Amino acid sequence: MLQSYVPLVLMLLLAGGFAVFSVAVAPYIGPRRYNRAKLDGYECGIEPSPQPVAGAGRMPVAYYLTAMLFILFDIEMVFLYPFAVAADSLGIFGLVEIALFIVTLGFAYAYVWRRGGLDWN
Repeated sequence: MLQSYVPLVLMLLLAGGFAVFSVAVAPYIGPRRYNRAKLDGYECGIEPSPQPVAGAGRMPVAYYLTAMLFILFDIEMVFLYPFAVAADSLGIFGLVEIALFIVTLGFAYAYVWRRGGLDWN
């Protein structure tokens, strides 16, 4: 019974050992040519500024809300795609489940729309 899991466990141990080895050895064998350009933060190829350009202060929250909404609806697509592939084999139970999922996301979408989260000012 457990004999069939031995290759899987060995592969996981090998992958984990390689990851730990790579991270542990990299500082000793990697190049050490540091300069100001390599130590500065990268900001689209221009000199980084201490303050964000928009408003010369804090970044507006709308940027982060837009990113979170994108992630939310991207995850929705990740869950809808397997359903679309296996829709025939799931039957009425799968149809009810996916309908509940879409209705729940519809409520979230309506809430965000009503609160103005989709308006870009």
